[in-house]
Amino acid sequence: MKNQRDKLHQYQKRITVITDRETEIAKECLTRGDRPKALLALRRKKFQESLLAKTDAQLETLEQLTSNVEFALVQKDVLYGLQQGTAVLKQIHTEMGGIEHVEKLMGENEEARAYQREISEMLGGKMSNQDEDDVEDELEILEGQVQGVEQPDAVLFPAVSNTVIEAKSDDVKRKARARERAREQAQGQAAEAMLA
Repeated sequence: MKNQRDKLHQYQKRITVITDRETEIAKECLTRGDRPKALLALRRKKFQESLLAKTDAQLETLEQLTSNVEFALVQKDVLYGLQQGTAVLKQIHTEMGGIEHVEKLMGENEEARAYQREISEMLGGKMSNQDEDDVEDELEILEGQVQGVEQPDAVLFPAVSNTVIEAKSDDVKRKARARERAREQAQGQAAEAMLA
């Protein structure tokens, strides 16, 4: 279509040159006194001008058609992009398992958290602070063994009885653990409040 448009532009230029030439021929004929030939030249010019008008109309139609085709191509590209985006979204939804699967996972997650809270509450209610401290001590020893650090049973200070230091050390550890447990419970309650 663009080639056709270019050919029409060239044709217009040729017709314009011909009409200009016919006008010159008519002037020359009039200067020689040959009125019939001047009239013939002007009639040919008029015919060429009517062809030029038809060419303009065809050119306008062709340019409008070219514009419509280009717009249709853009629409096609947009439609293709929408199809690709829809396909990707469908694939993602398929991989996720749909809304039901997500809701099921959320429900299972909530059930697991509720079960964990229930176990913690049951164990927390039946264990004394002393039992809880013993569990914490055992955890520290296990952590030390896993990390390759040996935990001393008691710190030895000269000129002071070992039992006094151990007792004070145990009291400090118990108080620290009690504070830690209180903080963990507060964090757990805050997390539950946010999830609710």
